[in-house]
Amino acid sequence: MSQLSTRHLLGIKDISEGDIHAIFEQADNFKTVINRPIKRVPSLRDITVANLFFENSTRTRVSFELAEKRLSADIVNFSASSSSVSKGETLIDTVNNILSMKVDMVVMRHPAPGACIFLAKHIQAQIINAGDGTHEHPTQGLLDAYSIRERLGTVEGKKVVIVGDIMHSRVALSNIFCLQKLGAEVMVCGPATLIPKHIESLGVQVETNLMKALHWCDVANMLRIQLERQDIRYFPSLREYSLMYGINRRILDSLDKEIVIMHPGPINRGVEITTDVADSPQSIILNQVENGVAIRMAVLYLLAA
Repeated sequence: MSQLSTRHLLGIKDISEGDIHAIFEQADNFKTVINRPIKRVPSLRDITVANLFFENSTRTRVSFELAEKRLSADIVNFSASSSSVSKGETLIDTVNNILSMKVDMVVMRHPAPGACIFLAKHIQAQIINAGDGTHEHPTQGLLDAYSIRERLGTVEGKKVVIVGDIMHSRVALSNIFCLQKLGAEVMVCGPATLIPKHIESLGVQVETNLMKALHWCDVANMLRIQLERQDIRYFPSLREYSLMYGINRRILDSLDKEIVIMHPGPINRGVEITTDVADSPQSIILNQVENGVAIRMAVLYLLAA
């Protein structure tokens, strides 16, 4: 049984290309499992996993929970809104109270960037970062790259543009790290106000013209505008953003090639992407959701090793 080179999954930045390939190979095996009539394997029997979500989540939380159940793990679900955190308890006290119940692994989403890294230094359990503020969302980066590999055969040499709110997106950073480790070229595209300064230092290209970016790329990963993280107005209105950076059928048909459309969700239909694009054969959005369970099963299984 192969193991990862790291004890936790805190970010794509901390894992090797070999780790990524190991996760993908294991996910291939688990994809056959989740498409069987009996979708469960006993791989994590007697392992207890705590899902600590200090921020709202639907897809990531359900995906992790399904992955844990498919592996026969015991699960503890924790929601910050209904916990003692709302009474002023600290993060470490909250987690230590849960760990004293003999929990082996922690899956955590937190609004503060670096919360998982902080926690990994203070507790014994293994930690999987399910998204920490605007920092990283490693399993999303992995499942996005895995979905590209599944559709196009390889990630190496492919041109991927990430479009939208790059500044407030943890998905963008994990995607950049993961795609580059696998040999893809990465471009970010969006309003200049939503592209972080000095992002070129990560080795990505920057483009503010959507049509130029689409003519360049093989894959377009569309991000939503994260209004809940924005304390000021970064563009005049959603309608104007949609006119400049939204993808519709007419735009796709005007390209001289067929590109793959992705979206980490939740989709704001009619803003960054229209329904006829989201539901088109070029879209692999639902494949991403399915692959999310297989990737998270692989990560849990390899870390438990």
